[in-house]
Amino acid sequence: MTSGPPDDWRKKIMTARMKNPAMVLPDAMKGIQNLFKAIDKGGVSAQTQELVGLRASQINGCSACVHAHVQNARKAGETDERLAAVAAWREAPFFTDPERAALALTEAATRLADRSADAVPDEIWDEVTDHYDEEQLAALILVIATTNLFNRINTTIKEPAGTTWG
Repeated sequence: MTSGPPDDWRKKIMTARMKNPAMVLPDAMKGIQNLFKAIDKGGVSAQTQELVGLRASQINGCSACVHAHVQNARKAGETDERLAAVAAWREAPFFTDPERAALALTEAATRLADRSADAVPDEIWDEVTDHYDEEQLAALILVIATTNLFNRINTTIKEPAGTTWG
């Protein structure tokens, strides 16, 4: 009796198709590192950044990024209770109003094709601007965009969860 998928299946998901493109092209990684530096100066807590990254990665089905954001969130002091509830944040009582606004923005900006007219409705924008100033909004938008960038890279190359970059 086996306790999981066959070994040949595991081998298929345990190896990326290629080295991460941001590592293949060093100037790309420099640009990404500069984005992260700018984001960190934007005044949004590391916990909120990781919750946002986790939610976008869940939506996009990027196991490498889900894993990384959970690990980073824990290092930033996030609790397992809140991490487990991110996928159902609307129904969970564990999130603040600013976090809820950031998560709503994350979902709207990540699911661009799911809306017929206004990808990020004014209602969501108005809510997020009630909680974040312009620099913080810039940081949130860049966290969402950068996460979506990595989600697309990692799902394309089939980067496995648990990969470390560097």
